[in-house]
Amino acid sequence: MSKVIMIVADALRDDVARGYMGYLEHLVETHQATRYTVIGELPSMSRPIYETLHTGVPTSVHGIVNNAIVRRSHMPNIFQMAVHAGKTTAAAAYLWYSELYNSAPFDPLLDREVDNEALDIQHGRFYMSDDYPDIDLYGQGAVLAVKYQPDYLLIHPMGLDFVGERDGGSSLAYRKQAILQDGIISYLMPAALGLGYTVLVTADHGISDDGVHGGSLATMRNVPLYVINPDLTGTGDTGEIHSQLRIAPTLCRLLDLTIPDTMKHPPLVL
Repeated sequence: MSKVIMIVADALRDDVARGYMGYLEHLVETHQATRYTVIGELPSMSRPIYETLHTGVPTSVHGIVNNAIVRRSHMPNIFQMAVHAGKTTAAAAYLWYSELYNSAPFDPLLDREVDNEALDIQHGRFYMSDDYPDIDLYGQGAVLAVKYQPDYLLIHPMGLDFVGERDGGSSLAYRKQAILQDGIISYLMPAALGLGYTVLVTADHGISDDGVHGGSLATMRNVPLYVINPDLTGTGDTGEIHSQLRIAPTLCRLLDLTIPDTMKHPPLVL
């Protein structure tokens, strides 16, 4: 069993991560991390895939099939199962995560900062603006890790999605945002590993060259998955391509949670 931090870098394309996130790719190249390519579920939109990442089921099964559906999750999910197992959960994330796992609709006065063991996301710091600075969001996640040492911590920056939709996935600004996030991760990684965390870095979806997502193009759908163990032992670039539906059962395995019958895909062998 291990503690897990999952970084969901919103709209991080697989090819851009491979080409421009030099710190993470260094860990892969030196076999201090393991890398996969993940084929995201459809539609390649944010809220539907937030739910898929944490339930391990397709969008047509969990019912969050577009960004406009505002309600709590109806499925067994990582946050809920962790709390039921007596574990501690936390998230520094966009408000839609609060709506999926804590309370919907989002109340900015009551829901933006929560520390409540009765909630599925017990320690939450939720932002409302798509251009919320990545460096501040990662900083909030780091504070949650140090202060509460949760068993499961989600860190969800939005900068790549904001810049990608504004300037396009092939733009200089988008590539610079990927480099920025890679640098922030490099700064925070030693502390996370020192606290005993296994760190996963992935994305909900990618983004097209002209700044849209939702469909089945590889630029919209293919995302990376990096796995960094506390002892920095990895297998490098596996060259393997896996379904996004395997991430939730993999989280269950790492957190020593029983994989529910709703998750039909097996966990990755890490």
